[in-house]
Amino acid sequence: MTSNHQQREQASPSFDELQASHRQYEQRLEELKKKAWLTPDEELEEKRLKKLKLQLNDQMASLRRAVS
Repeated sequence: MTSNHQQREQASPSFDELQASHRQYEQRLEELKKKAWLTPDEELEEKRLKKLKLQLNDQMASLRRAVS
């Protein structure tokens, strides 16, 4: 029988996976920054990516706190 803690660990993404996603979002945001102007769709994408990055930062911080 697995504990609730083990189940949460298995269900949640690993720190490395979160970090990899964070890097991907950052790279895409850098690409968007290089453009002279953004289309309305790109502006929405930029906002979405920024929110996702913040969510990932929160998740990574939670994992760090749980480990320490």
